Amino acid sequence: MALPVVSVPMKKNKKPSLVLTLSAAGLLIGAGSAAYWFTQRQPSSRNLLVGANIIPGDALFAVSLTTDPQQWQKLREFGTKDTQAELDKNLVQLRDRFLTNNGYDFQKDIAPWVGNDIAIAILAPAAGNKPAPKPVTTNENAAIEQQSMVMVLPVKNPEIAKRVLAQPKTLKQGKWIDRTYQGFAIKQSEGQAGQNFSAVLLDGRFLVITDSPKATERAIDAYKNKTSLATTGGFAENFPKIANYQPFAQFYVNVPAAAKIAAASPNRPLPAQVLAQLQNNQGLAGTMILEPEGIRLKGVSWLNPNSQRLLAVENKAGKMQNRVPAETLMMLSGGNLQRLWGNYILTSQRNPLSPIAPEQIRGGIKSLTDLDLDKDLLSWMKGEFSLSLIPTTPKQGSPDDFRVGLLFMVQTSNRKSAETSITQLDEVMKNQYQFKVQPGKVGGQSVVNWVSPYGTLTATHGWLDGDIAFLVVGAPITDKIVPKPNNTLASTLPFQETVPTEPNPTNGQFFLDVERTVKNFPLPTLIPNQQILLAATRSIGMTSAVSDSRSNRYDIFIALKKVSNTTTLPTPESSKSNSVR
Repeated sequence: MALPVVSVPMKKNKKPSLVLTLSAAGLLIGAGSAAYWFTQRQPSSRNLLVGANIIPGDALFAVSLTTDPQQWQKLREFGTKDTQAELDKNLVQLRDRFLTNNGYDFQKDIAPWVGNDIAIAILAPAAGNKPAPKPVTTNENAAIEQQSMVMVLPVKNPEIAKRVLAQPKTLKQGKWIDRTYQGFAIKQSEGQAGQNFSAVLLDGRFLVITDSPKATERAIDAYKNKTSLATTGGFAENFPKIANYQPFAQFYVNVPAAAKIAAASPNRPLPAQVLAQLQNNQGLAGTMILEPEGIRLKGVSWLNPNSQRLLAVENKAGKMQNRVPAETLMMLSGGNLQRLWGNYILTSQRNPLSPIAPEQIRGGIKSLTDLDLDKDLLSWMKGEFSLSLIPTTPKQGSPDDFRVGLLFMVQTSNRKSAETSITQLDEVMKNQYQFKVQPGKVGGQSVVNWVSPYGTLTATHGWLDGDIAFLVVGAPITDKIVPKPNNTLASTLPFQETVPTEPNPTNGQFFLDVERTVKNFPLPTLIPNQQILLAATRSIGMTSAVSDSRSNRYDIFIALKKVSNTTTLPTPESSKSNSVR
């Protein structure tokens, strides 16, 4: 399960759009100088995103990345040659855009004074700031044009930083001017085609760079008036839950605002399903850590502190991986299917981005099976459930004979009600669809088979341990779960090394063997460069839990391949010569 992604369009007429994405491998977040990282060592913000006390509270998106060159080199060792080339291309573009093209060299001009990280934020249009009327415009364009960027660079050597600010590089076009706001001296460019930058040193501790004078003033106001991200509802309470020593990156998303803008974009990079679920939360934050075999992402999402909605703190999942065989390609589990459906109803009603309205799902099941989804099915599905893809064992000498069965399992809270509903379903398959409903035996255990009119076994259902109903659709893989397999998915190294053990207890887990799945099945394209990223990934695992009545926790691990004989990042000189060619 990929971590959900938000892309926020930048000012349309000021500079090219910068895509801010968090992807499985070859992670690139942000638009800034060559490197960034988190660890603001002040007591008040030790466990918060760097610059959180400066970035305005209505920011759409904020990110920090490490300036440690060893961590960046470690990132470049993951993946394949293709992902390394993609990562290098983006890094060179960012470096050249913000440093090289303005006459700066990171090691010479920035590294001597900058702290261990730098933060970048995209601000929402200022309240009450209406764009000038145009002959042809749209609400989307107006919103895009008013967005602005704020970059916060912690200062470890104030004297050098002051000299850099006092003697900026000569502009290719326009000039530098000085002004004062709220007692702070601001240096800003004027007369540049397309963009003007503004910089201010706050109390000798933070150099703040923006792409508009108004954004600089908003950052100063947030800093002085304590209306920054650090004081935004739920931020200070939840961000420390994912704090980690020396992470590679951290990010924050103002979910409702960012999703609204992303949804309006004609080139929307997120599917409607993702946007719909993003809008259910107030904030989403994450910490990315580089580990020897891949990337770990610790995430937290939270509701608006003033929301009337509360989460049920119920974490009762974590057993289904012990019921499926070792060769399982994918497994998704959850703690309570009835509650999951209830949450979907709450977040999908009157939500135009919802993939399917609850009424449509209910109506579809009613018309296909004559069963009431809520009364006949979900009423007894209050226990742990799972959905898995399990391959058949290829016949000897037939390596291409690769088929999979889809397995659904759910722990019932009322077997009598479950049996009544399943019997009704058997009757529907028999009378309405002319399937043969035949009793059978698998591993000495009674099952019921649905055989199509053409004589092909289509599905099998039965019971495990007395209270777990199962349904197999597709390839016949029932013999892999009945009797309970000796070698389970939970016992395999890929599962143990990929699926996080925290948080514990859990309300859901996810595992995907990317290598074997991609090799045998085409997957729908959801993100840019998906094939390149999947080719670099071995497996993906996630564990989630309800942290408290207003927040959820997620731990994700992406096991990645390694690039042999990694090269160094192209120098500005070499990248220029290549572009000339």
